[in-house]
Amino acid sequence: MRIAVAKEIEVSERRVALTPDAVSRLVKQGLEVWVERGAGERAFFTDSAYEAAGATIGDTAAVWSEADILLKVSPPQEKENGQPEIEMLREGSVLMAFLNPLGNPDLARQLAERKVTSFSMELIPRTTRAQSMDALSSQASIAGYKAVLIGAAALPKYFPMLTTAAGTIAPAKVFVMGAGVAGLQAIATARRMGSMVEAFDIRPAVKEEVQSLGAKFVEVKLEEQTTAAGGYAKEISEASKQRTQEVVTEHVKNADVVITTAQVPGRKAPVLVTEEMAAQMKPGSVIVDLAAEQGGNCACTEPGKDIVWNGITIIGPINLPSSMPVHASQLYSKNLTSLMQLLIKDKALQLNFADDIIDSACVTHAGEIRNSRVRDALQALTVNS
Repeated sequence: MRIAVAKEIEVSERRVALTPDAVSRLVKQGLEVWVERGAGERAFFTDSAYEAAGATIGDTAAVWSEADILLKVSPPQEKENGQPEIEMLREGSVLMAFLNPLGNPDLARQLAERKVTSFSMELIPRTTRAQSMDALSSQASIAGYKAVLIGAAALPKYFPMLTTAAGTIAPAKVFVMGAGVAGLQAIATARRMGSMVEAFDIRPAVKEEVQSLGAKFVEVKLEEQTTAAGGYAKEISEASKQRTQEVVTEHVKNADVVITTAQVPGRKAPVLVTEEMAAQMKPGSVIVDLAAEQGGNCACTEPGKDIVWNGITIIGPINLPSSMPVHASQLYSKNLTSLMQLLIKDKALQLNFADDIIDSACVTHAGEIRNSRVRDALQALTVNS
């Protein structure tokens, strides 16, 4: 069985799907690994390091057309010459990547037509058994960490309390909105840097996790269920959104740095910080919006840009995990290899759709879209087009 690693062509993508260490482990298991020339360069993994690990370095055409399993980070794109990468995939092959199938269901349609079996790393279920494969969590942790560093760099103040001969400097106040993986890592990082941290989430169940990291939990009591399947926050009613905004407005106003992390797969991110709320923040304050790519949790966010609005800095980073490509690649590589260990038995692919991980993550197989949510998203796209 030939496993191949593609070189990412998206401009902002610096990660690579497998590191040399992971390649070495796969080769020792008797699997053949090919790596597209230059695939790891932007993550600081050289072709020679892959060759030393036992990989074969190949050109684009060979890697894509001869792979049994092709590994990527970003979804297939269109190359500079106009050729879609998806057309280079061999019929019957397997693709594993972040495919964004709920946000771009038409890609799933194309993969099904190509008779490619595809696994979307966003759809790995959030269960104990699947933890080692949970790429969303591994990458979100990096985003939460980096968001705090970005906020600290942009803030015209110290983060920790300092006692100096010239007086005592009060610690910065950080308000984290959303206590998922990214939010919890942001809380932990901000606390390690010496700031005072408050955090908000519509799910009361995360209160203990927030407090265990040394932050104060801002609680809003809502008269509806706020937790969806898998422990994710679910969409709430307009009345609940209004109640939430009333409670968190004061905390946003008093914060030096606000970090927002709320995202809903396949949908526009919910607005947590309105213009009116942002206008009340102190000049020099900072908002780091981790949902910028989905429209932003702040009404003033401009995706991919750092702007100054009404005296505050609003940062809308895109693909933050890619800014730390070494460790992001190492973690993602572990996620992929764990999934392959589940799928490959005796050097052959075995698709057991009775397994909840395989069933959940598989988007297309045998010319069909298997995932019902993706089918619904495609139908909605067709109706609205």
